[in-house]
Amino acid sequence: MAEMSTWEAMRTRIHAQLERQTGAGVAEWNERIAAAGLADEPALRQWLGDQDVTGYPQMLLVYEAFGYPDFLLATADELVDGQYEDRPQLRPIFDAVVAAVSGFDGVTVQARKTYVSLVSPRRTFAVVKATTRTRVDLGLRLPGVRPAGSALAAKSLGNDNINLRVPLSSVDNLDREALAWLRRAYEENS
Repeated sequence: MAEMSTWEAMRTRIHAQLERQTGAGVAEWNERIAAAGLADEPALRQWLGDQDVTGYPQMLLVYEAFGYPDFLLATADELVDGQYEDRPQLRPIFDAVVAAVSGFDGVTVQARKTYVSLVSPRRTFAVVKATTRTRVDLGLRLPGVRPAGSALAAKSLGNDNINLRVPLSSVDNLDREALAWLRRAYEENS
């Protein structure tokens, strides 16, 4: 089975990124933020931007100051269970996709609130999302590749880098062609 990543693991990576980029850790930044006396999130984001703290490190410090959303405090299993709670018939499709990538070297499964990212050692290569009550979409990161066969154009699926999707309404749809698309996305993003 592929490794299931939690928010805590991501938070640890962002802590390290913040320290690498700024030379200061979360505790020191929390002290700086408290001393700045910023009233709200927009003011904090502006102030952090002025300090050259952007991206994930900025997001982390905003959460530190104003609280973490519930979905970031949930376990990966709780997030996935929530995605399929009202469509349990689709859960076997998700499980089959995860089983398929478990043979790929170094894949991490990162559960989000509404979808799951499949990440190679280099970057996200696919997402799995219960898009409707009757379909799971397997989104693929294959820049420059045009839709063909079972791979359709993707819009608003996970992140902006996902450009193709393979619709899956049953485990049987995760056939040889779908698995070939998944393997290609992994190989091109590893």
